Amino acid sequence: MSAGFSGPDSDFVTILDTTLRDGEQTKGVSFSKEEKLSLAKLLLKEVKVDRLEIASARVSEGEKQTVKEVCSWAKSEGLLEKIEVLGFVDSGKSIDWILEAGCRTMNLLAKGSLKHCMMQLGKKPEEHFADVEKDIELAVSKGLKVNVYLEDASNGFKDSEDYVFSFLKVLKCSKACRVMLPDTLGALDSFEVMEMIQKAGLHYPIERLDFHAHNDYGLAVSNTLAAVKAGIRAVHCTMNGLGERAGNASLVEVVALINDKTGLKCNVDEAAFMKASKIVEEVSGKRLSSNKPIVGSDVFTQTAGIHADGDAKGGLYKSRLAPERFGRRQEYALGKLSGKASLENNLEGLHIMLSPEQKKIVLKEIVRLGDLKKAVTPEDLPFIISEVLKTPIEKNAEVKSCRVVSEFGKKPKASVCLKISGIEFLEDAEGDGGYDAFMNCLERISKKAGFLLPLLLDYEVRIPPGGRTDALVETTISWSFKGREFSTMGVDSDQLIAAVKATEKMLNIVI
Repeated sequence: MSAGFSGPDSDFVTILDTTLRDGEQTKGVSFSKEEKLSLAKLLLKEVKVDRLEIASARVSEGEKQTVKEVCSWAKSEGLLEKIEVLGFVDSGKSIDWILEAGCRTMNLLAKGSLKHCMMQLGKKPEEHFADVEKDIELAVSKGLKVNVYLEDASNGFKDSEDYVFSFLKVLKCSKACRVMLPDTLGALDSFEVMEMIQKAGLHYPIERLDFHAHNDYGLAVSNTLAAVKAGIRAVHCTMNGLGERAGNASLVEVVALINDKTGLKCNVDEAAFMKASKIVEEVSGKRLSSNKPIVGSDVFTQTAGIHADGDAKGGLYKSRLAPERFGRRQEYALGKLSGKASLENNLEGLHIMLSPEQKKIVLKEIVRLGDLKKAVTPEDLPFIISEVLKTPIEKNAEVKSCRVVSEFGKKPKASVCLKISGIEFLEDAEGDGGYDAFMNCLERISKKAGFLLPLLLDYEVRIPPGGRTDALVETTISWSFKGREFSTMGVDSDQLIAAVKATEKMLNIVI
C-alpha cells in the first residue's frame, strides 16, 4: 500500500477533491489562474482535503501556467504531494507537460471498457495495455507518481468483465500506485457499485482502489457511501457537486455521510464547508439550490410551527446534522405555517418583548401575509409589529429622497438624502449601475456619520408571473455584519426603489 493512503482496515477515508479539474467540466464554468490558486489554498488549508486534482494536461499554455502557480505555492507549503493532474496515454507528452508544470503526481486516463478500447481507440486490449504500461514506466523513471483512471469502468464491468479483470492484473504488476474506478456516466446503483468493487478486489488490492462517482441518476453520494462500505478508502468529490452533466458526488454530503454512517472518519474540516461552498458558488457562477443538503440557504430553517414547538420542548426535531457543526445556526421561518414558537424564537433573536395578546395579533398578520404568498423575514418583524399594533416605529435611519439617473453611454448617477438621528446627509455619486450608485452615496454618508456598512452577500429580485409591467417587485438582499448574516426585503413597483427600501431596513438594523 502506498504511503499516505488509507486501507480497508483504516479508520479514515481519504478525500480527493476534483472541483478544479472535473468540476470545471460543468457547462459554463472556467476558473482563472487566480481563482484556481485561491480555491486550491482554500481546499487544502481550510477544508483540509487529502488530495487535490487541479487540471488536465495539455489543455493550453495558460493552464500550464496555472498548474505551475498552484504547484509552486503547494511546494512552499509542503503540500506538493497532495496535488494531482490528469494525463493521457500519449507516448509521454502528458508526462513532460506535467513535469514542466512542477507537479509530481499524474492520474493517467486509460480505457476501462472494451467498447471504449476497441471503438474509440481502435486498438486491441493487449495493445492498449502495453501503451499504458509503457507510459507508467516512463513517468516513474522521470520521477512521477502514477495513478490510473479506468474510464467507463462501470460499463466495463457490465459489458466486458474479462477485459477489466485482465487490465487490473496488468496494473497490479505495474508501478502504478493506485487504480481509480469511475462510474463515468453515473450508470450504477449502490448494489452494483458494491458488486463492482468486490469483484475488482479479487484482482487488485482493494486498499489501492479509488471510487469516482457521477450523479446522472442522483445517486453519486449514495454510491460513494456504498463504495466505502464495500471497502474503498479513497473517494472523489467536488464542492457543490460541480461536474459534467448532472455533476459529481458532493463533498460536503459525502463527508457527513461517512462521518455519521460508517464508523469511519474523514480528515476534512466540516466547519469550513459553508465558506468554501459560498466561494465556489460565487466563482463558478453556479447558484446553489436553497434546499441543497448542509449548505443550502433553507436547510437549517424550520417552517412548520409544530417543529419549532418541538424544538423548544426538548429539541425533538433536531438530528446529528446540527447547524453548529457546519458553522451555521437554526432558524425558524415566518409564514402561514408559523406557530407561536416560531414567532417567539424570532422575537427573542431581535430582543423584542410582546404580551401574549400582542403575539396573537402579530402572528395572525404573519399568517395572513403568508396566505398572500408574501415572504416575511425576521427583520420585517419590527415593521409588522408597528403596523398591526399601531405603535409608530422609531427609525434610526430614513431615506428622505433618492434620485437615480441612467443614460446610454454614461455611468448612472445617484443623489441621496439620508436622515440619521435627526441629522440629514446629502451625497451624490456614480456607479456601475443605479443601485451601485446609490450604495456609493451611502458609503460616503457612512464615513461622515461614523457607522459601518455591512457586506452585501446576495441580491434577489422576485417578479410575479403574468407579464405586467406595473407588477410589484419583491427585492431581498442578504447582508453580513459583525459575524451575523441577515436579510431585508423591500416591495415596490419600481425595482430600484424596492432595493432602496430593503437597504433602509438594513440601515435601521446596523446603526
